[in-house]
Amino acid sequence: MPRARAHVFIATSVDGFIARDDGGIDWLLRLHARVPEGEDCGYAAFIAGVQAIVMGRRSFEQALAFDPWPYALPVVVMARRGVAVPDALQGRVSVSADAPQGLLERLGAEGVARVYLDGGQLVQAFLREGLVDELTVTTVPVLLGRGRSLFGELPADVDLELLDSRAWPFGFVQNRWRVTGPSGESGASR
Repeated sequence: MPRARAHVFIATSVDGFIARDDGGIDWLLRLHARVPEGEDCGYAAFIAGVQAIVMGRRSFEQALAFDPWPYALPVVVMARRGVAVPDALQGRVSVSADAPQGLLERLGAEGVARVYLDGGQLVQAFLREGLVDELTVTTVPVLLGRGRSLFGELPADVDLELLDSRAWPFGFVQNRWRVTGPSGESGASR
């Protein structure tokens, strides 16, 4: 059975941060106010193409603050330590200590073809293991200067193929990339 394919849909500052040092996303919420009513920057189309959401513990804890719960799809929280799932989310949220490869294989065996990866450390872990298939990164017009970076250290360069690029008049720019693989230690294309 093939593994589930892993897709990222995330926003960053121009300097590549997804959150402040303390995890705050106030800057993103402030800039989101520029987005006209009814515009979702492709999120509805993206989410319609996935069957499950895999998120890290921090992202899950942040999502718990949303009222109502924003996800209709099954959510898997990857956590080495236990995570408390509220009674209201039992059956909709599960917790996994599986390694990324094992989780994607298990989900694939359960019939899940595509998952949405949510959370900076989670995205970094899947990238390091060569398990991200596609990245949709929306850059919003702000420089934070410091914070939590979307991309961390990688064992090798990761080659990308641009699939689509969009810009909106309110300053958001979105690029969708296919991950074509590591390019090796030299950084030269395969």
